[in-house]
Amino acid sequence: MSAQKISYTVFTKPWKTMPLPQLGRFVHGLGFHGIELPVRPGFQVEPERVSRELPEAAKTLADFGVKIASIAGPTDEPTIAACAQAGVPVIRICVGIRRDESYLQGEARLQREFDALVPILARCGVTLGIQNHCGRDVCHAMGLRSLIGRYDPKHIAAVWDAAHNALQGEEPELALDIIWSHLRMVNLKNAVWQRRNTPKDGPAEWRPHWVSGREGLASWTRVAADLKRRGYQGVVCLTAEYDDHEAVDRLIAEDLAFAKSLFEA
Repeated sequence: MSAQKISYTVFTKPWKTMPLPQLGRFVHGLGFHGIELPVRPGFQVEPERVSRELPEAAKTLADFGVKIASIAGPTDEPTIAACAQAGVPVIRICVGIRRDESYLQGEARLQREFDALVPILARCGVTLGIQNHCGRDVCHAMGLRSLIGRYDPKHIAAVWDAAHNALQGEEPELALDIIWSHLRMVNLKNAVWQRRNTPKDGPAEWRPHWVSGREGLASWTRVAADLKRRGYQGVVCLTAEYDDHEAVDRLIAEDLAFAKSLFEA
């Protein structure tokens, strides 16, 4: 698989206060083709100013050879329209099941929300990417397929996260097979389960502990091999999520080199 078939992007959440020109130089210098930009309060693009700030951000980053391949933000009509204007193809979100509803009730509610968004997404040429997560979010590939399988993937697609998949105990090859028809992006990060209390505190409680790509439960080697076998040619987003916050810049550079070695071998 040649380098041109994979577009490597990075989720820029760790660098929320970095001015956009500096962010563009930094990301390009690391070797990424683009970014996933948070559209959230306190970040470079604020939700209430998305109509103006997102197109401006896209132009600024383009000067450094960096594309906004996706955003993590709201799904309202102004944000979708701003993505269209800025040339941002995907809005990534995670979706959860409320505590006052059953799983199937939550799935039906989310599908009603998607039904209302499809005409806007179609008109603007923007895709809503639904990512698997852990906890009470939709967490398995089969859950994603059940939720979005009835939609045209041009409008509602899957963003498959290898780490959350592994945390939930799903085999990556099977997960990719399940969600392949709707796969738009792949997230690469890694984690292990870590005990959050001591034995004297009672029964064990666990939380994800975010580590480098080589160290966690998700086998990036198996993920890359299966994506290569299937001829995947889309975005691979490294989400730069590490519990060692002081080492983020070093770890993301190492993880990009690791990912490229797997896809380009």
